[in-house]
Amino acid sequence: MITASNIALSYGKRVIFQDVNIKFTPGNCYGLIGANGAGKSTFLKILAGQLEADRGEVSKGRRERIAMLNQDQFAFDEHTVFNTVAMGHKKLYKVMAEREALYAKADFTEEDGIRSGELEVTFGEMNGYEAEAEVAVLLNGLGIPEEMRQKRMKELDGSDKVRVLLAQALFGNPDILLLDEPTNQLDLQTINWLEAFLSRFQNTVIIVSHDRYFLNQVCT
Repeated sequence: MITASNIALSYGKRVIFQDVNIKFTPGNCYGLIGANGAGKSTFLKILAGQLEADRGEVSKGRRERIAMLNQDQFAFDEHTVFNTVAMGHKKLYKVMAEREALYAKADFTEEDGIRSGELEVTFGEMNGYEAEAEVAVLLNGLGIPEEMRQKRMKELDGSDKVRVLLAQALFGNPDILLLDEPTNQLDLQTINWLEAFLSRFQNTVIIVSHDRYFLNQVCT
């Protein structure tokens, strides 16, 4: 669950939000609609903690994780497609990277052995052993073939980058999922896959979209 309390935001004399109070509960998919410039994307950024409101607060469960669709197609250019998706769960990716670096060491010490044991426990608790399979399912569904998964993001065209960034947001079963125009540059088959995915998703989803048909299909 995520709650916005008394949110206010202005740009100069222009009031964007004034005393916004709203609660988004688990198991529901919400659609935010409105005219261009009304502040829909801005509100998602406030919920995600990417933008600070002038007044008010956003609260969620202490252990709840927020994932938001990244709009910057160049942010991960030096990373592989697989790693870009896995980075959607920052804590898990950090464990994955440390674990991989540790096992790659030529001079594996006793201390390394102790640390690797700790990492394996954490990795298991975070469902890390299923991560590779989950990444594959997401990328398959979004139309990214297996042979592209070890390519660097800078080798992909804009449409494929959007799909990878969408997989990144969906990865790791986030407690709160924020999607800003998720159907942009997707074909009908991929949109249908996304609709099916969101219909099975059991946590909180908040979507900004101009695609009214899509919102009608996924919102509860």
